[in-house]
Amino acid sequence: MNRCGGSAGRYREIDETRRHLTIRLAVAGGNRGARFDQVLGGLEEQIELVSVCDPSEQIRSEWTNGRPELKAFEQFEDLVEDPGIDAVFIATPMLLHAGQALTALNAGKHVLSEVIAAATLDECHALVETVEKTGMTYMMAENYCYRREAMMVKNMADQNVFGDLTYAEGAYIHDCRDLMFNADLTRTWRANGSVAGTQGGFGSTQSSRGNGYPTHSLGPIAQWLGINRGDRLARTTTFVTKSAARQEWARSVLPEGHFDRKDAAWADFTDSATTLIETEQGRVICLRKDSASPRPHNMALHSLQGTNGAYLSGRFDGEGPLVWLDGVSEGVSPANLGYRDKARPAGVANSTRAAWQTLWDLSDRYEHPYWKQFGDEAIQAGHGGGDYFVMYDFARAVAGEIEPPIDVYDAVTWSSIFPISIENVKRNGEPLDVPDFRNR
Repeated sequence: MNRCGGSAGRYREIDETRRHLTIRLAVAGGNRGARFDQVLGGLEEQIELVSVCDPSEQIRSEWTNGRPELKAFEQFEDLVEDPGIDAVFIATPMLLHAGQALTALNAGKHVLSEVIAAATLDECHALVETVEKTGMTYMMAENYCYRREAMMVKNMADQNVFGDLTYAEGAYIHDCRDLMFNADLTRTWRANGSVAGTQGGFGSTQSSRGNGYPTHSLGPIAQWLGINRGDRLARTTTFVTKSAARQEWARSVLPEGHFDRKDAAWADFTDSATTLIETEQGRVICLRKDSASPRPHNMALHSLQGTNGAYLSGRFDGEGPLVWLDGVSEGVSPANLGYRDKARPAGVANSTRAAWQTLWDLSDRYEHPYWKQFGDEAIQAGHGGGDYFVMYDFARAVAGEIEPPIDVYDAVTWSSIFPISIENVKRNGEPLDVPDFRNR
């Protein structure tokens, strides 16, 4: 038993009868889901929290304390059988997401799934087939797409401010080694090293030697590049480092004789993974995922290059995002000032070199409408405001006002990098095709 722990018309038409409904929402996974409690309080007209599901009696009690009307379930299957629920927010451990989403969709529930959406290609295909078959709303809760800077850059990319986009980088660097062990020194799900799913397809393995958490870095980039909306991910490869930092941590916290102090215990892990992706239109994406190396967090590192300028996120907390745009920002590029080549346009021979300016200098012109209208409310939520807008857009999608901005095709395309990357590593870096889930 499982336990709880776009563009319009691509797979269904907007249902006019569902407009402006208040959605009766259940939260599956009371630990991560609790971080949305404040968000739900600010969306009471759109969403009514009716149920929570978690295997922990303590966590269920924390949710229901002072809210006797809130139903509490231990088993996910019991939750989705409740006719008083319209939608489920799946915030359980990552490897449960796809299976629980399939169960909920087949039970007639709309689904908002935490990342990643699926851990195997079989799960990816099953999600697409089930959403198309049931017509239920499915959205992935990739909150990094809704951060203020990410939405502003998307607004600029949509208006062709950067010109023809050619290259992007993303990184999720977050030392999670202190989340590897429970209080009793058993491994948490983050350190169990297994990939769930049906047999067959990349990812049906006990290895974690790949890019196991790609969507925080890839999601915003995919939206900037119009992936699944004019371009698509074509092929990819991944290389990984050896596993070293996890062993160092394990030896520092575990008693002598504990198996996880041995190097062999972490043979199927990696400290850092680097993924390269080529798109159908000839763009290149470079991703880094590192959840073990000791250093300050940098969980939203991005850059974008076009023929008319570039974007560069802050490298650490407190450093703001930067941008340079030809004809807008200071200086020129190229600016080889020692050379008076005849190819240089007239009037710029003595110009200064290109210089970055803060992205926020352009907010009056390019701030995303969501942040103009709801920025004060959103910034109180988690993940740089992303948690607020994820729930807001899901409510709008279920109510029939919009199609899910991160729909099932986006969810499985971005998530598929995980199982494909494991296969890349097994094949010594051989590039592999990314499935086109829209045209199966």
